[in-house]
Amino acid sequence: MRTPSRPFDRGHTDDLMSFLAASPTPYHAVANVAARLEKAGFQQVAETDAWDGTSGGKFVTRGGAVIAWYVPEGAQAHTPFRIVGAHTDSPNLRVKPQPDMVSNGWRQIAVEIYGGPLLNSWLDRDLGLAGRVSLRDGTERLVNVDRALLRVPQLAIHLDRSVTSDGLKLDKQRHMQPIWGLRGDGGDPSEADLLSFLEDENGLGRGDITGWDLMTYAIEAPAYLGRDKELLAGPRMDNLLSVHACTAALTEVSKQDDLPYIPVLAAFDHEENGSQSDTGADGPLLGTVLERSVFARGGSYEDRARAFAGTICLSSDTGHAVHPNYGERHDPTHHPRANGGPILKVNVNNRYATDGSGRAVFAAACDKAGVPFQSFVSNNAMPCGTTIGPITAARHGIKTVDIGTAILSMHSVRELCGADDPYLLANALTAFLEG
Repeated sequence: MRTPSRPFDRGHTDDLMSFLAASPTPYHAVANVAARLEKAGFQQVAETDAWDGTSGGKFVTRGGAVIAWYVPEGAQAHTPFRIVGAHTDSPNLRVKPQPDMVSNGWRQIAVEIYGGPLLNSWLDRDLGLAGRVSLRDGTERLVNVDRALLRVPQLAIHLDRSVTSDGLKLDKQRHMQPIWGLRGDGGDPSEADLLSFLEDENGLGRGDITGWDLMTYAIEAPAYLGRDKELLAGPRMDNLLSVHACTAALTEVSKQDDLPYIPVLAAFDHEENGSQSDTGADGPLLGTVLERSVFARGGSYEDRARAFAGTICLSSDTGHAVHPNYGERHDPTHHPRANGGPILKVNVNNRYATDGSGRAVFAAACDKAGVPFQSFVSNNAMPCGTTIGPITAARHGIKTVDIGTAILSMHSVRELCGADDPYLLANALTAFLEG
């Protein structure tokens, strides 16, 4: 591995920390990406409007997804795309349609488990509440109660001595409902009306909220960790770390106007539960946007086919750093380490989309950026997860390479990575988009 030609820049990681803290939900993440794109000169376009073929940066948002692209001067209708892909969602606890509960003198919020969180990491955490609400007038609004509002209390060891011998066992329905107050004298669940509370918090009238997508999050801020602060601890790194790096890479290359490709950012929702939604990677959003871009530049179906045939996507998601306490769970010859640079993710059963030619593409980008990279493959006895990579490759016929950043505590309420790795990833993505 080569030593990076660019000095490590903790300014990028500082900015990532701010982005993580400001993005407690996919909807907030998309709003923050949109603000960064607009600052870089990108223009938001509506899916319901006719699009033109002018050069420059454009982006579309839909719920928890955002697709952005930059058309350089002189781009042809058949000019291929270079895509950096990621996802905005993370495992968490989401509010049910009837949120209010009263149990044994406590006011609680009914939640449903989203994705595959490490449930024990949510215990005894001070939790905020955020998301989007739909209003009676047809508009939507982002909400965020960024304070210690909720808590999932753990059972004292005195009331379950078996924990010491059998380990902690959590029932998703019975044990994960957070408390947020004490019951009033009447004992009526309406006394703990969550929606009325949110309406008051946001200056709305009673009954204004008619729909909601709300989720809990740990309010503890991201922080550097370790003797030399060489590590970063924070929430939702899987996968806002990649969303942030992809956004930084796209805005950086948009300063150039001699690009051989059309660089694209594709950040999807719902990766953690299968990507099958209108804002997920298995939906039509990316393909529709790319096709409309071709046709807006006067292209034909033949131009669309040529553009897609030359397109490459880097699917960027977090992967597993070797765990110091569970080294036997990893492949014995592949031990990705923190601050070792981005990882190339390989699985011959197509849980990742990387093949040999894709490896060469990523190696060339890292070489251009002066960034070291590592390879990740699962222990044969430990089946790996998957990403948006194989979905993107299969749905759109686009060559896709799975990469990412090595982390510990994946799917915990608080994850851990090397503090230099986010910057190294962004550099590699920038070099890839440059061509």
